[in-house]
Amino acid sequence: MQAREIAVNVPTVTAADPAVHAVRVMAVNRLPGLIVVDDERRPRTVLPGSQVLRLAIPGSYQEDPALARVVDEAHADLFWQELGELTVGDCLPRSPARPATVTADANLLEVAAEMARLRSPIIAVVDRRGVLTGAITLERLLTSLAVIGPGPGPGDQTAT
Repeated sequence: MQAREIAVNVPTVTAADPAVHAVRVMAVNRLPGLIVVDDERRPRTVLPGSQVLRLAIPGSYQEDPALARVVDEAHADLFWQELGELTVGDCLPRSPARPATVTADANLLEVAAEMARLRSPIIAVVDRRGVLTGAITLERLLTSLAVIGPGPGPGDQTAT
C-alpha cells in the first residue's frame, strides 16, 4: 500500500495565519498536529499538537509552571485567547526543522519510519514538486496497518 492510498485532505495553515486560528483549526478538525504550508502549498513545517499548544501558552508559564498555579480557574481556561495578534510565523522556531514529509508513492513502512524518526503524529504527503497532496495521521496509519495486517487480531477467535 502506498501513502497516496491512505492520505486524506486536511486543513493547513500558513505562517501569516493568526496563531488563534491555528489552535482552532487543530481543535475543530481533531487533528494531532498542523501542517504549515507556503504560498505554493509546499510544507514548511509540521507542528505536532504539543507544539501547537506551546503556541498558545505564554512563555512565562512554560518557563515557570508555578506561575500557572496562581491564576484563577476562570482566567486559566482562557489563556489561549491571549495570543492576540501573534501569527503562526511569530511562534515558529527561527530555523524550523525539516517538515515531516513522504512522497505519494512511499510505502507504509517508509511512512511509519519517518513518523517515528521525527516523532510526528502527522506527516505531509507531497508530489514530485514538493506540493502537498494530503496527510496521514498516526491514527490513520495504525488503522491501515491493522486492517491489512496478517492473521487474526486480538480478541478474534479461531476455530480449532
